[in-house]
Amino acid sequence: MAFNQIPCVERRGFLKALGLVTASALAPRRMLPFPAQAGATPLSAGIRFEEIAKQSGLNFVTRNCATPNKNQPETMVAGIALFDYDNDGFLDIYCVNGAEIPSLEKTSPAYWNRLFRNNHDGTFTDVTEKAGVAGAGYGMGVAIGDFNNDGNADIFVANVTGNQLFRNNGNGTFTDVTAKAGVAGAHAHGKKMWSVGAGWFDYNNDGLLDLFVVNYCHWEVNKDPYCALKEGLRAYCHPNLYLPLHNTLYRNNGDGTFTDVSHETGIDAFYGKGMGVSFADFDGDGFLDAFVTNDTMPNFLFRNIGGKKFEEIAVAAGVAYSPDGDALSGMGSDFRDINNDGLPDIWHDAVEHEGFPLYINQGGGIFIDANNTSGLGQLTNRMTGWSNGVYDFDNDGWKDLFVARANVMDNIQQAIPAEAYPEPNSVFRNLGNGKFQDVSSSAGSSFQIPGAHRGAAFGDIFNTGHIDVVVSSLNEPIKLFRNIGAAGQHWLLLHLVGTRSNRMGLGAQIKITTPDGRSQWNEATTAVGYACSSDPRVHFGLGSSTAVKEIQITWPSRAVQRLTNIPADQILTIEEPKS
Repeated sequence: MAFNQIPCVERRGFLKALGLVTASALAPRRMLPFPAQAGATPLSAGIRFEEIAKQSGLNFVTRNCATPNKNQPETMVAGIALFDYDNDGFLDIYCVNGAEIPSLEKTSPAYWNRLFRNNHDGTFTDVTEKAGVAGAGYGMGVAIGDFNNDGNADIFVANVTGNQLFRNNGNGTFTDVTAKAGVAGAHAHGKKMWSVGAGWFDYNNDGLLDLFVVNYCHWEVNKDPYCALKEGLRAYCHPNLYLPLHNTLYRNNGDGTFTDVSHETGIDAFYGKGMGVSFADFDGDGFLDAFVTNDTMPNFLFRNIGGKKFEEIAVAAGVAYSPDGDALSGMGSDFRDINNDGLPDIWHDAVEHEGFPLYINQGGGIFIDANNTSGLGQLTNRMTGWSNGVYDFDNDGWKDLFVARANVMDNIQQAIPAEAYPEPNSVFRNLGNGKFQDVSSSAGSSFQIPGAHRGAAFGDIFNTGHIDVVVSSLNEPIKLFRNIGAAGQHWLLLHLVGTRSNRMGLGAQIKITTPDGRSQWNEATTAVGYACSSDPRVHFGLGSSTAVKEIQITWPSRAVQRLTNIPADQILTIEEPKS
C-alpha cells in the first residue's frame, strides 16, 4: 500500500501537517492600571486570564483561504507581534494574514495584515492603512527588530511568497525596503523558499541586528499529494512527502542592506523543515547560538563559533530527538533559563502522542530531557501545540509555560469522533522544584474555550507588570488574554537601550538578586514561539520582594553593568554605558 493511501491516524506523528548608571539612565516608564470594565474579573492570586479582544477593539480574523485541495500552508498561518511601534511606552499589536488561493495575493482587505495601536485605555485602533503595513502575498510569521538602530522598531514578515521588510519611519508610517535590503527570500528548486518565521539577533556582536529566516519545505500551490484520513476524506499531508529546505542567515551591512551568509557561516549545510527559532548563549562564550525546531526531522542547535561560523551540535547536545530517539513534530520554542540556575534551557512543543520536550542545560554543552521528571510528558501527551512561551505569569519568581493548542487536521472529528480540531490553550505552573502543574482549568472561564489556535505572542500590554498573551486562531477572531492573576506579587520590567550594542539590547543577559539572596536570569529577545514576536522588555516576577538588591546586565558588547537597590513594581529604562 502506498504511503499516502495509509490512513493518517495509523502513522506516528501524522496528525501534524507540518558598570553603575546615573539616575538619568534609570527612568521609569508609564504604567496604566487597566480600566474597569463591565463584568471584568478583579485581580486574583495564581494564574488567571480574561479574554477581552472584542471589547478592546481588536477586530481581526486570521484567514487562510482553506480549499478542498488541502494546500499545506492553509493550516499554518500564525504570525502575531507585540511591539511599541510609536515609542509611546505601550505595546501595539501586528497580525499577519493569509491570501487568496491559488493566486497567493491579498485580493481584498480581508487578507490584509493589520496593525493595531494601543490607545492606553484598554482599547486599540486599526492604523494599518496609515502605517502602510497591509503586506503582500501569503503571510506566515513576523519578527520585530530595530535593524538600523534609529530607535524605531521595524517589521519583517515571513511569507510563502516574497518576504517583506518594513522600515519604521518614526512618524507612524513604514516603508517597504525589501528590495534595497535584499531579504525577499532565497531560492531552492527554482523558486523562492517557503518561509514560516524569523528572528533578529546580533550573531557577530558588531552592534547590528542580523536576520535568521526559518524555511519549511518545497511546496507549490494546488500540487499537494492526495492524502486521506479515511476513504473520501482528504487531509493535509504528512511533511515527509515534501522536500526539506535549509534556513537563511542575513548579515546586516549597516547601510540598509543585508548579505546572505548562509553558506559562509555553515547554516545552509543542514536541511530540515524549520518551524521556530530562538536564541541564547547556552555555552557562555559571549556569542548567541540558535535553536531551530524541525517538523518530523531532528532539531538543529547551531553553536556560534566566534561570530564567524556555526557548528550544528543538536545530537551531541541531546536536543535533536526525543528520549526514545524519535524526531518530533517540532513547532515553537523558547530558549531561556527555566530552573533559575543561570543556564538557558529549551522548551518546545510538538503534536499529540509526542509530548513537549523540556531540555535542561547541564553546562558543558549538554542538555538532559526532563519531560518525564518534570511531569510535562504525561501532561502534554494528548496535546498538539503551536506557538509557546516561557514566562512568569504569576510573578512568583519561577517561569511558567504557555502553549497555543489545536489539532492540525480541520476534519479530524469526521474520521475519529473522539478527536477534536479546536482545543483550549494550556498553561503549566512552575512549582520551583523541577515539576510543573497544569493549571489551565483554573485560569478563567474564557481560557477554557477551544479554538483553532496557532500563534501566541507575549508581553505586558497594559503596563501593569503582568504578562498578557495574544493568540491567533484560523478563521476565527484573535484572542487577547489579559493576565488578571498574581495579586500581591511584585515584579520588575526592564526596557533596555543599547549604545555600543544593538539599540534594542537583544541578546543582553540579565541576572537579578533579591534581598533574600535568591537570583534569577533572563534575556532580551523577541524570538519566542512559532512565527511570532514578543515584547523585547525583560520581565521578572519578584514574589514578596519589594526591591531588587542588584541587577547585573551583560550587554552583547560584553559590557557589564550593575545597578543596586532598585524598588519593585516599575518599568525601568536602562541605557548601556557608552564607554
